[in-house]
Amino acid sequence: MSDTLLDIEGLSVHFPTRRKLFVAVNKANLAVEPGEIHGLVGESGAGKSTIGAAVMGLLDRPGHIAEGTVRFKGEAISGRDAEGMRALRGAKISMIFQDPLTSLNPLLTVGQQLEETIQFHLKLSDADSKARAIELLDRVGIPNPSERINQYPHQFSGGMRQRVVIALALCSEPDVIIADEPTTALDVSIQAQILDLIKELARERQTGVILITHDMGVIADTTDKVTVMYQGEVVESGSTEQVLGAPQHEYTKSLIAAVPRPTLKVHRFPQLSYGGRQITFEIEDLARNWKRPEPTKSGTLLKVEGLTKTFLQSGSIIPSRRKYFTAVDQVSFDIREGEVFGIVGESGSGKSTVARMIATLYQTNGGKIFFDDREVTSLKTAKDLESYRRQIQMIFQDPFSSLNPRMRVDEIIAEPVRHHKLLEGDAIQHRVDELLERVGLGSEAGRKYPHEFSGGQRQRISIARALATQPRFLICDEPTSALDVSIQAQILNILKDLQEHLGLTMLFISHDLPVVRQMCDRVGVMRQGQMVEVDDTETLFANPQQAYTQELLSLMPRLEGLSTEGLEGEIV
Repeated sequence: MSDTLLDIEGLSVHFPTRRKLFVAVNKANLAVEPGEIHGLVGESGAGKSTIGAAVMGLLDRPGHIAEGTVRFKGEAISGRDAEGMRALRGAKISMIFQDPLTSLNPLLTVGQQLEETIQFHLKLSDADSKARAIELLDRVGIPNPSERINQYPHQFSGGMRQRVVIALALCSEPDVIIADEPTTALDVSIQAQILDLIKELARERQTGVILITHDMGVIADTTDKVTVMYQGEVVESGSTEQVLGAPQHEYTKSLIAAVPRPTLKVHRFPQLSYGGRQITFEIEDLARNWKRPEPTKSGTLLKVEGLTKTFLQSGSIIPSRRKYFTAVDQVSFDIREGEVFGIVGESGSGKSTVARMIATLYQTNGGKIFFDDREVTSLKTAKDLESYRRQIQMIFQDPFSSLNPRMRVDEIIAEPVRHHKLLEGDAIQHRVDELLERVGLGSEAGRKYPHEFSGGQRQRISIARALATQPRFLICDEPTSALDVSIQAQILNILKDLQEHLGLTMLFISHDLPVVRQMCDRVGVMRQGQMVEVDDTETLFANPQQAYTQELLSLMPRLEGLSTEGLEGEIV
């Protein structure tokens, strides 16, 4: 019997459609040894997640394995029936899915879901199952696990939900874990904790891991081997040191060049140059028709003083018995006109809550917000609020959930223009077409629906919609966290151009510290709802004053082993 835990040979996955046969994976080979972490990288649509779904027997119909073999401990499993796969799935091979919200049952508490899985696979008693569930939640970094085990998925932040999904995958102590973007929604501190846990499992229990990710920092710091995929085919495979440090294939070289570096600041990110057309953002044409308002007298466009937000944690008809959670606690900072101000911090630190209060999506429970020297929190009339909201637009973390699936793209982009009565008739369609052209999609994209686009294309639609009202202030809430590095480079270049040519002021929220260093002029660090440090970007990264900031920066991937071929920039 082979010592290899998982052996994938000549795997091809086909999806028949009415028009043509779509080959998602074409004759891919991949092997995972006991205790080995094998990275699987490539841009969106490369076939990475399809391989994971094929191994687990979770391919969506009419998708099927057309040829090739998947072996687990030497035994072919690719031909097993549904019952045979159920016996293997979870018990021997577990999967951590990318989207935690769709992986968790909204009607059951986190504890109920964990305990059910533990009892099914390990046959423990109710008391032992609950104790193990609490232990697992603690292990993946959930604070107060004995209390939070009784809460529902919607009561957790995105990063915390991802930790719960990881705990679910670990319940059965599997031999193989397929981790599909397990750290996408996590900040660097929790990411380091999760990756240490995965490495510990591989080392101590000899668990084999397939780590599917677009984060080259994760690949560099965690994996033993790497397989690179492009359009369903494996283009390069080898040791992590060799593939990242001295890539042989042109696509691999291009992919690595697009990775933001923590110690090299570039004016523009290199874009993917292998196999596809370059995405161009025609900012100069857009800038010619952009209406610029008079600059603010004080030089500060946005000022926040003592901002506070509380949420009801547990309700009661008796007010004294209600428990509240303080998500944002006395936060103060200012953003100068024309600058990019970054906010970093752990998941649940209050970053997005601050952004939503500034955008008036959440009401404040205390503090003041000033925009262009005018207090926003005192605005009462609908007309005054509309005037403010027109000047502020937001790009959300998940572009798909922020776009109406029942509306065409041109209707989505035109909606804010019509709402604010900025243009009429053919002028609206002209602006929509112009914006779609400028973000590299083309005016013909307006006749399609959001589901017909990739994640990166949907984010460009979100940017076009945000620019439709010609705003002064842009809030970017994790705009690239769900994107692979090549698409991320395109989006970041667009944002850089907007700031440089249109003079836009931005609030940039991200847990990706190398990206923050590339994009931001100043950075604020948040922890547990409080702003603990604010400084110029280079000063903060080179000489952080607070212990928490020092700890956060120490966990940032160094990416020292990555090839620098094709990169030009300023060493910082």
